[in-house]
Amino acid sequence: TAEITLTHGDDGEFSLSAALHPVLGGVDQATAQELAHAAHQICPYSKATRDNIPVTIDATTA
Repeated sequence: TAEITLTHGDDGEFSLSAALHPVLGGVDQATAQELAHAAHQICPYSKATRDNIPVTIDATTA
């Protein structure tokens, strides 16, 4: 899943943040996290938003 948050700061500016929660089957926890981070590096959407919004990735196993 992906949780996208829109916040309105004290300075009047709006900002986005994303929390990604991929679930991967057939791998251990460390591998799931490694694969999720690798996918984030090559994902076109991630590339388009890189350095523009904070993103956290918390992969789990199925």
